[in-house]
Amino acid sequence: MSLTLEQAERVPLSVESDGVIRVGGTRVTLDTVAEAFREGATAEEIVQQYPSLVLADVYSVIGYLLHHQVEVTAYLNQRAEQRKATAAENERRFDPDGVRSRLLARRA
Repeated sequence: MSLTLEQAERVPLSVESDGVIRVGGTRVTLDTVAEAFREGATAEEIVQQYPSLVLADVYSVIGYLLHHQVEVTAYLNQRAEQRKATAAENERRFDPDGVRSRLLARRA
């Protein structure tokens, strides 16, 4: 019996219209898997935490993370900046100070 090696196996990542990269056709983002792996989680632990993921897909994504560290780091930094900008915009639009008092005033 001989083993057939596929030269270009597809990494189960897809880019959504908003630029967010998701894993294996799920709602789980590359950011989430990368952060869990960076914090020391194994592929099995990541799948336990996010049951919609397939173990083989997580291993493939981890391999991709390790082979493309520069590109992935740049993407993750870009996503972090986007999150900061969104948080700042939300705080500007919806001032969190006094929320409790405004809600209590509505009740009264």
